[in-house]
Amino acid sequence: MHYIIIRKADAATERGALPSNEVLSAMADYNNHLLKAGVFVSGQGLRPSSEGCRLHIQPEDVVLSDGPFTESKELIAGFTVIKANSLEEARAWASQWPKEDAGAQLEVRRFFELSDFEPGSGLAKHQQMAAQMERLPVSMASYLTFPGTCREAMQRYAELLGGEIELLLPFKDSPMAGDVPADWQDNIMHARLNIGGRILMGSDATPGQYQAPQGISVQLEFDTVAKAQALFQALAQSGQIWMPFGPTFWAKGFGMLTDRFGIGWIINCEQGD
Repeated sequence: MHYIIIRKADAATERGALPSNEVLSAMADYNNHLLKAGVFVSGQGLRPSSEGCRLHIQPEDVVLSDGPFTESKELIAGFTVIKANSLEEARAWASQWPKEDAGAQLEVRRFFELSDFEPGSGLAKHQQMAAQMERLPVSMASYLTFPGTCREAMQRYAELLGGEIELLLPFKDSPMAGDVPADWQDNIMHARLNIGGRILMGSDATPGQYQAPQGISVQLEFDTVAKAQALFQALAQSGQIWMPFGPTFWAKGFGMLTDRFGIGWIINCEQGD
């Protein structure tokens, strides 16, 4: 789930007054805190409504009114961020809002850009954060390698973790079909398991190329000890336990194991019941 924290407009923001360097600095610290916690998606300030417009979507037409807007207690249901070169272009995209959403009111306004602000320590923090976000990958996933047991392993992980297998591509259905022996055709060239938006990938190493993983584990965090312990016990079946699941000085429940497919797991419950 995603939430938006809305800072309501006031007379100063509607005049186009920019926040002070102190406010910019505090907001940079707050945003950076959210970023390090892994919850930050996007945060922007809006330019005054006098630079925007409002569209009322009707079944057969779009009714347009220009800002500024005087109402001070309006609710916001959500927002969509688009790229546009001008208000006119943005308005054109907004005018294509689904007519099925009859009665909806849309407000189009431009974001503040870092170039709008005077140089200072607060702005520098935002610039540093922007540079940091440019280096962030689009996604991050664990990729597991198996000696011919990828299909069975992914099906087992989907069952235990409540995930959905999005792809199980055998070698015979891939461009690599001619590169592997006949008895390897049904093995998996690429697998993708979606676990509530968390991605686990894997494949069978080609014959003679498999190396058992060393020094790496998949770490899972749970909100209750009961859930964590149940999964630990299920993964440990026919595997090898390195640290039995139990309370530690840093967690209410923690355990380490290698499952029967040769994959290392760390199961953790730091704060749960």
